[in-house]
Amino acid sequence: MSDVNQRVIEEFRAGGGRVGGMFEGASLLLLTTTGARSGRPHTTPVVCARDGARLLVFASNAGGPKHPAWFHNLRADPHVTVELGTPEGTVERFAARAVVTEGEERDRLYADQCARDPAFAAYRSGTDRVIPVVALHRVDLADPARHRAVAAHLVKVHDELRAELAALREGLDSPAPTLGRQLARHCLAFCGALHAHHHNEDGVFDLLERQFPDLAGALDRMRREHRVVARTVDELEALLGSGAAPETLRTEVDRLATRLEEHFAYEESQLLPALDPLPDPA
Repeated sequence: MSDVNQRVIEEFRAGGGRVGGMFEGASLLLLTTTGARSGRPHTTPVVCARDGARLLVFASNAGGPKHPAWFHNLRADPHVTVELGTPEGTVERFAARAVVTEGEERDRLYADQCARDPAFAAYRSGTDRVIPVVALHRVDLADPARHRAVAAHLVKVHDELRAELAALREGLDSPAPTLGRQLARHCLAFCGALHAHHHNEDGVFDLLERQFPDLAGALDRMRREHRVVARTVDELEALLGSGAAPETLRTEVDRLATRLEEHFAYEESQLLPALDPLPDPA
């Protein structure tokens, strides 16, 4: 299914949200979640329905006995990225917050979907589990209070990642550094957290670009830096799995730390003045 999904994803993006094959004619979006275990972004094509200002997706897994992986991911982290076809034949990308519906609301929404598409009634008959219905709420960055919240969250996450990286470097600089299980686990956890942070930022950047057109150039640079940092993290993880000597790993960690600090400093210098130009009245 991963190969099938990748072909659908590529066709969706190339065709402005239109695809053929098994999804031809279906209302479809691309949902990117953060892996609950890996911390890495995962994109999945899913059938959707509009319900007022929100979008609905259904964790049917084609009537399988278990919830799909994307549902477990958004339960762990409800911040997701949505790609949706537009009437103009383009693909709109935006950040959203996932909310799992419950009780009578969930039952009503799933019944409505069965009426629109009888396949969902078959999915319901094919499994003993209750198929979740998830509402996707577009993140609104027009409110100045929301701007301040985004700025505060940015600084908080950057400081947490700085502290995690400092702890990792300290472990490597101990008198007798070893790549034991605890240090390896800490390194992989840090890498996963960094992937997740940049994935969530990429979803917000598109909204910021519409809200603050003057930031377009700076946001493009930040996106490019995300890709550079991601490659460095991949190299670090490969070294960790190879059993590299602590001295070799320390060189890579120092290289990552330098890139990250430059990246964090640039993001903060560009985004914070735009998001929070005045002190909070509170």
